Amino acid sequence: MKRITFFILVLISISAVGQNKYLTKTGTLNFEASVPSFEEVAAKNNSVTAILNTENGEFAALALVKAFRFKNALMEEHFNENYAESDGHPKAIFKGKLKTFDFNSLSETSSTSSIDGTLTFHGVTKELKGISLTIKMVDDKIILSGNFKVMVSDFNIEIPKIVANKLSDEVSVAFNFELVKK
Repeated sequence: MKRITFFILVLISISAVGQNKYLTKTGTLNFEASVPSFEEVAAKNNSVTAILNTENGEFAALALVKAFRFKNALMEEHFNENYAESDGHPKAIFKGKLKTFDFNSLSETSSTSSIDGTLTFHGVTKELKGISLTIKMVDDKIILSGNFKVMVSDFNIEIPKIVANKLSDEVSVAFNFELVKK
């Protein structure tokens, strides 16, 4: 009888722990490094995994680098082989914490917040502060979106001189996550 009671208590505690997490495996992450008068350098990843701990505002996202899709297949190949070197660095990971996060104040009206954290890409981890974002709760989903900019050079990515004028060193990154209770 003691074992059954213990087993039930363990199951209840496991389910209670999971209730404070919201998750998605279909988040979107877009980036653009275009310069005027040249072909657009932009990609989209529709299979980003993200999780938010609603008790403390901790957030993490993981994107497989090879899942970024470009309009031009050759550009995608160059991105994976020459710039991101995705065979050696297959994941981009962000870990951070939302500032002033209060789960109980979420509503269908968007509110603004910011997040501080670290982005690991191409084997380099860079601290990012004050990323602005919007957050709201719609139909039991937390919708979190925003954008930020990073420098290619901060991640030890070398742009060959022959194409340096066709690519921006500053990359605009936009994200959108619809997180559901885990």
